[in-house]
Amino acid sequence: MTPRTGLLLICLAARPAVAQQPPLNGLDPYIAQAMKDWRVPGLAIVVVRDTSVAFIKGYGVRELGKPDLVTVHTRFGNMSTTKAFTAMLVAMLADSARLSLDDPVQKHVPEVQFADPYVTREITVRDLLAHRVGFSDPSYLWDESGLDFATIAHRLRFVPVQTSFRSRFQYNNVTYALAGEVAGRAARTTWQSLLRTRILNPLGMTETYASARELKGAGITDVTAPHGIVLDTVRVLPAAIENTDNIGPAGSMFSTATDMVKWLRFLVDSGKVGGRRLISARNFAEQFKAQQVVQRWFYPTATLTKPHFQAYGLGWILQDYRGEYIAIHTGSIEGRSAIVGLIPDRRVGVAIFTNLDHSELRHALMYTVFVRFIGWPGAAGGHDWSAEMRVMYKRIADSAATARRVEESTRIAGTRPTLALDRYTGTYADSLFGTVTVGMSDGRLTLQGGGGAAKGQLEHWQYDVFRVTWLDPFWDPTYVAFEVAPDGTVGRVRVVDGDQVYARAK
Repeated sequence: MTPRTGLLLICLAARPAVAQQPPLNGLDPYIAQAMKDWRVPGLAIVVVRDTSVAFIKGYGVRELGKPDLVTVHTRFGNMSTTKAFTAMLVAMLADSARLSLDDPVQKHVPEVQFADPYVTREITVRDLLAHRVGFSDPSYLWDESGLDFATIAHRLRFVPVQTSFRSRFQYNNVTYALAGEVAGRAARTTWQSLLRTRILNPLGMTETYASARELKGAGITDVTAPHGIVLDTVRVLPAAIENTDNIGPAGSMFSTATDMVKWLRFLVDSGKVGGRRLISARNFAEQFKAQQVVQRWFYPTATLTKPHFQAYGLGWILQDYRGEYIAIHTGSIEGRSAIVGLIPDRRVGVAIFTNLDHSELRHALMYTVFVRFIGWPGAAGGHDWSAEMRVMYKRIADSAATARRVEESTRIAGTRPTLALDRYTGTYADSLFGTVTVGMSDGRLTLQGGGGAAKGQLEHWQYDVFRVTWLDPFWDPTYVAFEVAPDGTVGRVRVVDGDQVYARAK
């Protein structure tokens, strides 16, 4: 050792140790500012590392114009993050041999049928959980439909095939709800009861409810209201809180940041609670194995995060991020947003709830948390995911607005309806899509569907095409075309750019 080297070592040893900053240092003010930037009224977030809470807090208000603050005990909708609970229940039942992931669905729900007899015979529980049934979500069956799940399931036989069975990932809420029905029947109970006895009670999730009906029945009032941006203004929306109850296993749960701590601990600890395993290691891991390749980016954020692969597990979207294997899932229903994300190898989990429709601040905050724990250069604040994602989502919104303007610019002026307006009134029905009623009010045509939940006024657009302006201000206009028969009567009405066609019933 030279004198110079020895002196250098002495100097280095004499320097005071520099304390390493906690990974989430500065996250609190970052969230507060980001909420203003994204115009989010209320938000709750929890971050778990190992089995410890690294961060938990509620922000903002439950409803604009009212003083009630969001706390870590405020209920938010889980929406589609419910799917991971349903997949977990199925995996738990597989442990007890009540069912197998590869059981035919008809073994447990013998009355269910699909348009393709081959699919009816061959479709398995795994197919339901991996979104590969051959058609995408028939949202017209559940969204504002007023139908119960038994009726929804019966109508699956009329849903047309879109792709070859098991050939493509196509997100589907209705068939996920069917997976929950399978689980309930296999356990000789209901999905709601199974959820409580197998997950919520063992984890101590006392603030979580399986559905809006349960939530209201318990008299819970600390619940966020739904909000959306209407004409560039954040407004409270009239969306019914029960909107997903008829497909409960796909998205009807309500929970709190406090309870999501318990769910995240369970997940990062590979299915254990207090050291006691509630599910076998094998069936726990099965949920996080790629079951179906996702052929295009499921989330637009992938254009920024640039994953090398994307697949669906059982209740989870699987990707890589900065060299880490991650599992994520969002939840969205009118006026509410959620996201749950995991870095399994680092035992890190994050859950974020907001009361603003499709608030993609959820993605920005999740990736902000992720980079803090991964620790890549600049992670402690050098990369502003909120700013970058706001730019991207504004670009997407602007593009959609431009497309709408282009579509409206093609309207042919000066045309008139073929018939007098009262000749279009009547009831129109279809075995798959249900019933819509066209009526008259104050000299204008009206339309009502979805068991009465969907209501709007019709404005003549061109020829026999009318534009529906819905009473819910958040809904985009819909265009419907009436088909006039040679005898001068209206025989059918169809949704332009949609699948729905209804024949005159009376």
